[in-house]
Amino acid sequence: MNIPNSITLARIILVIPLMYLLYQPENNYQWIAFIIFIIAAATDWLDGYLARKLNQITELGKFLDPLTDKILVIAPFLVLIERQQIPAWAVLIIIVREIVIAGWRVNPQLAKKDNISGANFWGKLKTVMQIIAISLLIIPLPGIWQKIGLISFWIALFLTIISGVIYIIPDKIIKLEN
Repeated sequence: MNIPNSITLARIILVIPLMYLLYQPENNYQWIAFIIFIIAAATDWLDGYLARKLNQITELGKFLDPLTDKILVIAPFLVLIERQQIPAWAVLIIIVREIVIAGWRVNPQLAKKDNISGANFWGKLKTVMQIIAISLLIIPLPGIWQKIGLISFWIALFLTIISGVIYIIPDKIIKLEN
């Protein structure tokens, strides 16, 4: 177990108090949940940076990091569905996209791709927008912040669809366009 993988595991563990706090009605718990979510989201960059910098990229890390990203995003989305802040059908689209892409990463032949890489620009933008949306929707601020959070959520959903479509387009089609 190296440092980057330990950070990734810590991110998974942070989901437990995050979920507990999100179910508490008091604002001070929501603020703590927000802080935990931001820390967990920020350490996503840190574990990847350290893995590259320390030359500690492992198969376990390649598996755990994207899985942790998905857990960290899906868990609060489920709470936001229960709170009736976002619709379940939209989160289902996000979950299906993540499952499909994860499956194609395991078996590139299904996607008819020469090779399957990590997240591209659109995938990273999607993740950033999801983190922004979740942050704004769980933070206990009224009015305009919740509206901005909802707008961010819909942008994140749009980017989820776009990044998924771009990711699954067969290489042969992309080569024809170039």
